[in-house]
Amino acid sequence: MAVQLLVTDRNLNVLGDPLSKWTKLACDLNYNAPAAGSVVLPAWPEVMELLQPGHRMVVVRDKGVWCAGPMEEPQDYEWDLEQNPDPGTVTVRWSDDLARVAGYLTYPEPAKAFTAQDTITDRLRTFTATNAEVIIRQLVNENCGPGALAARRIERLVLDDVAGVGGSRSLSTRFEPLLDACRTAAATDRLGFRTRQVGSEIRFGVYKPKDRTATARFSRGLGNLRRLGFTLGGPLATSELVQGGGDPDEQATPPNRRVYVEVTSGAAADWYRVEKLVDKTGTLDDFGGELTQAGTLALGDDNPQASLSTVTVDTEDLKAGRDFFLGDKVTVALPTGLEVADVVQTIRLEATPDEGEVVTSVVGNSDKTTTSATVRAVRDLGRRLGRLEVR
Repeated sequence: MAVQLLVTDRNLNVLGDPLSKWTKLACDLNYNAPAAGSVVLPAWPEVMELLQPGHRMVVVRDKGVWCAGPMEEPQDYEWDLEQNPDPGTVTVRWSDDLARVAGYLTYPEPAKAFTAQDTITDRLRTFTATNAEVIIRQLVNENCGPGALAARRIERLVLDDVAGVGGSRSLSTRFEPLLDACRTAAATDRLGFRTRQVGSEIRFGVYKPKDRTATARFSRGLGNLRRLGFTLGGPLATSELVQGGGDPDEQATPPNRRVYVEVTSGAAADWYRVEKLVDKTGTLDDFGGELTQAGTLALGDDNPQASLSTVTVDTEDLKAGRDFFLGDKVTVALPTGLEVADVVQTIRLEATPDEGEVVTSVVGNSDKTTTSATVRAVRDLGRRLGRLEVR
């Protein structure tokens, strides 16, 4: 089998021998979110000695690192006299190194310790009219990367090569989960970010997913479509009412004033008007477009809830990681003849000693796929299915 499991310490030093005799492996790589992996092993003493807090799991596939990161549950042990005799089994669960980045908050003054932060005002870490990739890289660098305080640095974490992607954005953040701030900066340009182990380094980088709708196609006829589902529901909001400016209840000279920006979608014409308040108190104006961006991002979640959920499977002609990657837009040909373009959200590796490896991909997401093109496609699909049922 081409899959190998290694255990390292937090400095990427390999510990012991490769893990063997494992029976079931599953590992999900996720778009702009930490990975999730699990493996079942015989609980021999030499194995248990490696499965300790602070250690990392490295999944090597075809001589390349598929996934590497901290063990989140190093030991989930089971023993049963009849069903699971000596030495018992242990299930290990891990993530990739993006999970460690996810454990940090955005300091308003990242060069200072938490106890030394500004005590007079609610200071924000602000980027004005700055490239989106630069914002994401800087947030990671100053909060947990090489540019962070020594106590906050993640061991072996460095910034990957500059990709030169993304447009100009404005962003303000204060004690926000670091990955949430990165997703906000990435959303408008639909950028991706990830960690990857290369040699003795953990590299954090930003990339631009590609439009592969012409080359990465999935259908029953091609033998690479395993499951398909869709839903269609009304919008959660069609008008995002963004409230910015200072807090009028605070004493200030001159007095704080509110700033209001409304961002609307065209969904009200098909459905109905739904209003939602987005509070951005502390963002004093919209000169950098930050209030408008907040409304646009909110509409991304609140648009009509059309969603495509598809599981595909690798074939010799079309393989995840080789022909498409996380965040890429691909085409799914539905059994009715309709074609829908959507984003690769998850790439999953499953392996057992007896059955070998299977790689599947999740295209679309039942919670997040709300683009207007998908709304139209799913509405069209619903009408076609309705006509088929009438017949």
